Amino acid sequence: MRKPIVIIGIGEMAGVFARGFLRTGYPIYPITRAMDMQAEANTIPEPEFVLVGVAEKDLHPTLEQIPAQWHNKLVLLQNELLPRDWQTYSFTTPTVISVWFEKKKGQDAKVLISSPAFGPHAEALKNALGSLDIPCRVAASANEMEYELVRKNVYIVTTNIAGLQTGGTVSELWRNHEELAFDVANDVMDIQSTLVNSELPRERLVEGMLEAFEGDPEHKCMGRSAPARLQRALQQADQAHLEVTTLRKIAADAL
Repeated sequence: MRKPIVIIGIGEMAGVFARGFLRTGYPIYPITRAMDMQAEANTIPEPEFVLVGVAEKDLHPTLEQIPAQWHNKLVLLQNELLPRDWQTYSFTTPTVISVWFEKKKGQDAKVLISSPAFGPHAEALKNALGSLDIPCRVAASANEMEYELVRKNVYIVTTNIAGLQTGGTVSELWRNHEELAFDVANDVMDIQSTLVNSELPRERLVEGMLEAFEGDPEHKCMGRSAPARLQRALQQADQAHLEVTTLRKIAADAL
């Protein structure tokens, strides 16, 4: 029998991965909020890997509790994920995936574009999602994966924040409010650049965002987390002493 895959946080997204892992022959061991993570790690010290499937707001509280036995086994999939989120800890080469499908309660997974993954367990993720007809590809390098994480952040933060002003879908945002979307995206890229401490390929990132728009033109811009994303973006901008004029204008009206 194959080693089990541990999944921390059994929500909608983690449930998709669990189904894929089961289809590719792995037993699943879930970790819920009520369980003692260290006790479970003592029971399963050598899993195949440990998928952290909690919401982004719960990521760091969860990472702080990861038992030492699992430090070289992690797979991360959260929105707004960047290398600095795991480099703070003593983890060894985590596998990361930029998830480009959504899963809502009572609905099957809806794919926008292929989800890139990178790290020791990227191939296992590709195979598991492939068993569910969800496209996934292995990124060519750590630098390419960093681009993919930033690309997802530009998409989700731009659409959420612009949506606070425009509402509607991503296709309507670009068709009717292209200048606003571009200005928001530039502010978001200013912030992302400071978070990864490097210049960004801005034209490529905008093209990547538009590819995702085309993948699901009717995707709603503004989710429930949009105000929190705007507040978080402004906190990051303040820490980096960035103007982000467009974001501040939207905040003045929306927050």
